[in-house]
Amino acid sequence: MTATTVVDGVEIPEFLIAQEAQNHPSLSATEARRAAGKALAVRALLLHRADELGLRPEPERDEAGREETDEEALIRAVLDEEVDIETPNTALCRRIYDTQRDRFTSPALVEAAHILIAPQGPEDAHWEAARLTALDAVATLVDSPGQFAALAKALSSCPSSEVGGSLGQLGPGDVVNEIERALTDLRPGEVLNQPVRSRFGWHVLKLDRRIEGRALPFDYVEDKIRLHLESRAWTAAATRYVSDLADRARGLGVAFSLTRDGRFDTGALSLGERLAGASAVGLEAWLDTADPDLAARVRTAASAASVDVETFVQRAVQDFVNTAGDESWTHLISAAQGAQDPAIAAIASLLRTRLTPKARTYTIFRKV
Repeated sequence: MTATTVVDGVEIPEFLIAQEAQNHPSLSATEARRAAGKALAVRALLLHRADELGLRPEPERDEAGREETDEEALIRAVLDEEVDIETPNTALCRRIYDTQRDRFTSPALVEAAHILIAPQGPEDAHWEAARLTALDAVATLVDSPGQFAALAKALSSCPSSEVGGSLGQLGPGDVVNEIERALTDLRPGEVLNQPVRSRFGWHVLKLDRRIEGRALPFDYVEDKIRLHLESRAWTAAATRYVSDLADRARGLGVAFSLTRDGRFDTGALSLGERLAGASAVGLEAWLDTADPDLAARVRTAASAASVDVETFVQRAVQDFVNTAGDESWTHLISAAQGAQDPAIAAIASLLRTRLTPKARTYTIFRKV
């Protein structure tokens, strides 16, 4: 017997959730498991919808040449088919531009130079020797800053030594983080008073010029703004769409089950559909044999409600189908698994729960 859990109306084998949880790093195993169950349910709901729409996979390749799997192609096709958004007009793009001008500027640039003193080997002694050489270069430049190009040509291990150590114009991300951070604190024409270490070696740094970012014209950024708004709107619409699929599945109690290979079973009625049409015919005889005490309690409860047993059972089942959450469905499925008639076993389980008095709570101490 395979243990299962219901997530958003999808019955999922527990071992599939355990496997999927490895793809969802979280602070706790519970969070990873919850994210895994949600991901499997969403994928299953979208693939089930693709089946309902009669879609066929047509895999595409991305810019890197990677081809979609059939499942990825079907999910994309469903969303393309059923998620629709309105293209943002120029007036909306202009309003975003006017109210958020600071977002639409060119990046600040710097013109800088460096002298790279690379260690002659990986040992600490080699790195220390390189550091001392870099310190000597800094000391020389403090007294004679005009010697930077000559020292770069004589000492630097970087090809930029041929042009006096010049790195040209640099934007965000053009150099390693250590150098980028160090350059932000320098004034034009200044040499940093300490060498900076990176994975390449020790760097003696000089800032030649700083070019502040400039406001970009609306025509230049309009398409970028529109793409951003479309992406945000599409993400919100897709989220609502998946939520609607989950609501519909939960309305059936269990819309469908995933098989051991992660595919959904399209042939069988959901347990929710079975229960919604449940009748007491055959149930009384089954209860009389399997659980005489429960059978007696059902008859007593039906009599107290002035209805026959069949009506009482149908009302209890309908109330469960309308109100039960995923956890309640999980317990019900566990009770039905392995039974000769899962629907009758499930009805018996929910009747036991309904007819069991809720535990009373008591207040021991009360504030005065």
